[in-house]
Amino acid sequence: MKFLLVFDFDHTIIDENSDTWIVRCAPERTLPNGLRNSYQPGHWTEYMGRVFVYLGDNGVKEDEMKRTMTTIPFTVGMIDLLGFIGENKELFDCIIVSDSNTVFIDWILKAADFHKVFDEVFTNPAAFSNTGYLTVQHFHAHHCAKCPKNLCKRKVLKEFLDKQLERGVSYTQIVYIGDGGNDLCPVMFLKKNDIAMPRQGYTLEKKISELAQSLSPVQCSVLVWSSAIDIMSYLKLLIKE
Repeated sequence: MKFLLVFDFDHTIIDENSDTWIVRCAPERTLPNGLRNSYQPGHWTEYMGRVFVYLGDNGVKEDEMKRTMTTIPFTVGMIDLLGFIGENKELFDCIIVSDSNTVFIDWILKAADFHKVFDEVFTNPAAFSNTGYLTVQHFHAHHCAKCPKNLCKRKVLKEFLDKQLERGVSYTQIVYIGDGGNDLCPVMFLKKNDIAMPRQGYTLEKKISELAQSLSPVQCSVLVWSSAIDIMSYLKLLIKE
């Protein structure tokens, strides 16, 4: 029997937000106020599209972006954790569900040689246009009122599990590792035997504890982590059982 590990990316695998890190490529490492203030809640992907246009207009090329993105630090202990998962792939299927984009995640994982650890990456499709500008699109359309317009992580997880079932693969337990508000929707989909691992001090942990206080707790178990070593310790216990 296999375990499914579901990872968020920003502030989970890496210790930063990949979308805000790219601003280091901008002139004077900052964005104009008008652009910064143009973000509307739930429409982050559109906002990032405008950021990429601004970078392109200022002559920021693909190789400079790539150099900058591959300097993002991994979260404490994450390199050890991903190494451990890579050594035990017969026990773990491992996916990323992220509101970042395919280009950033691909660059970062390949630079650190971790791309083989993950079976699939679900994130907003991005590509460089003929004119050398980075463009990003919505991952999918959905009808979930709780999630940003471009991505409902619960829908992604549910569709992945359905597809795996069709292939005859079911999981002993799902372990969901994340930090953000948009990780709550998939966590609420998890069953009693599953486990949510919110990062300590981040939005997901706060939202899960608010639910518990309002007497509508999540069904799954909850284990908070501050270093990826905490996650690795839990996984080692799992495979001993």
